[in-house]
Amino acid sequence: MSSKLAIRKTSTPKLRTSWFERLIAILAVVNLVLVLFNLSYITLRDFYLEVVPGLTQLYDPVKGIEPHPETQNYLSTVNALEEQVLQAGLQSERADELLGELRQLSNRLVEDNPFQGADKSNTLEKIQHEMRIRVGEDYARDAFTTFWSQAYLSQAGWQQEIQFFNTQIRPLIERNYYRDVGRFGGFVDYFWLIDLPFIILFALEILARTYYTSHRKPELNWLEAILRRWYDFFLVLPFWRWLRVIPVTLRLYQTELLDLEPFRKQLNYDFAISFAEEIAEIIGVQVIDQMQESIQKGEATRWLLHPESRRSYVQVNNTNEVKAIATRLVNISVYDVLPQVQADVQALVRHSIESTLSQAAIYHQLQNVPGLSHLPSQLTETLAQNLSHTVYNNLVKALEDPVGAELTARLMGNFRDALEMELKKKHNRQEIESLLVDMLEEIKINYVRGVAEGGVERALAEVDQLHRNLYQA
Repeated sequence: MSSKLAIRKTSTPKLRTSWFERLIAILAVVNLVLVLFNLSYITLRDFYLEVVPGLTQLYDPVKGIEPHPETQNYLSTVNALEEQVLQAGLQSERADELLGELRQLSNRLVEDNPFQGADKSNTLEKIQHEMRIRVGEDYARDAFTTFWSQAYLSQAGWQQEIQFFNTQIRPLIERNYYRDVGRFGGFVDYFWLIDLPFIILFALEILARTYYTSHRKPELNWLEAILRRWYDFFLVLPFWRWLRVIPVTLRLYQTELLDLEPFRKQLNYDFAISFAEEIAEIIGVQVIDQMQESIQKGEATRWLLHPESRRSYVQVNNTNEVKAIATRLVNISVYDVLPQVQADVQALVRHSIESTLSQAAIYHQLQNVPGLSHLPSQLTETLAQNLSHTVYNNLVKALEDPVGAELTARLMGNFRDALEMELKKKHNRQEIESLLVDMLEEIKINYVRGVAEGGVERALAEVDQLHRNLYQA
C-alpha cells in the first residue's frame, strides 16, 4: 500500500491547459487549413469549378486568376451564334459570319495554344481529340472547320451538335484561365493578406510566451526562452508555410485536443530499438576488442598479477580486488564447500589408501587370516576418515591462525610468482592468449547476433511492461 502511495506521489501531473492556449491552437488549425487550401488550389481548381463554382469566383482573385481573353472570346462568339440561330435560324447571313469567325478563332486556338500559360495543354489536346472523333477528321484544324460550317450543322442537326459542344467542349474551355504575373516574374498571389493577421497574432503570442518564460525562469535569457519553443517559428514564416503542420500538431497535443500518445510511444519505441541496437553493438564490440588487444599485448596478465603496476587506475575502495576475491574464494571453499563434499573427499582418500595398501603383501595376508579378514577394510575406513578430518581441521586452523594466515599468504604469493613465471614462457602464453582471444571472438559474434535477433527489443518490451505495472499500481 505504501509503495502505491509513493508512486502516486512521485508521478508528475499534467499541466492544466488554459482556454487561451486552446484558442490559439484552434486558430493555428484554421490557419493551417487555409494554407493547405491555398497550396492545393491551383491543382484542384478544376474540381472546385465543377463541384463548387461559387468558390472559384470568390478565390480566383486571391491567386490573380481571371478568364483568358482568347478562350473567353471564343465562348462569347459561340453564345452569340446560339442567340442568332434562335432568332433567325442557321441559314441567316449573320449566322454564317459568326461561323466563319469561329473557324478563324478555332485555327488560332490550335496554333497559339492559350492553354499553355495555365499549364493545361493536355486540356487542349482533349478538345482536339473530341472534335476529331465527332466529325471524323484526322486533323484538328479540319475538324473545327467542318464542325463550324452550315453544311455540317444542318446535316448533323444543330440542336444535337450544339448540345455536344456545351456538354463536352465548353467545360474544357472554361477551365482555362489567365494568371497575372508580378513585377519579379512570379505569379500574383494575395494570400499573404489573408495570412498576415494570423502571423501577427502568432508573433505576439510567441513574444508573450517568451516574456513569461524568461520572467518565470530568470536564468534563461530571451534567446534561450525562445528556443524552448523553436518550432513555433514556423507559424510566422511567410514561406514554407506547409511546415506549420509541425507546431500545429504539437500545440493540439499539448492542449489535449489531439491524442498523439499512441503515435509518440510507437515512434519512441521504433527509434529506441534502432538507436539502442547500434549503440549496444558498437559498445559491446569495442569493449571486447579492447579486451582482445589487452590480452594480445600481455597487459591483462600483468594487470591481474601485479596490481601495483596499475598506474592512473582509479581505486574505488582502496582494496586489492584480485587478492580479496582469492581470499574470499578460499574461505568459501574451506568453510562452505568442503563440508558439503567431505563424504566424496573421504571416499577418494579411502580409494587412494586401498590402492596403495593393495600393493603390500601383508595386506593380502591379513585378509586370509580367520577373524581378521575385515580388519584391513576397517583400518582403511578409519584411516581415511581421520585423514580427511585432520586435513580439513588443519585448513580451518591455518586460516584462523595468524601464522597460518601468513603461511597461506606466502603460499599464494609464491604460487602467483610461479604462475607468472610459467605464463611468461612463450608457448604457454601464446596458447592461453590464443584461446582467450578466440573465446572473446565467439562472445562478440554471439553478442552481435543476440542484439540483431531482438535482444534490445525484448529489453524494451520488459521496460514497457514495467511502466505499465507502474501506472496500474
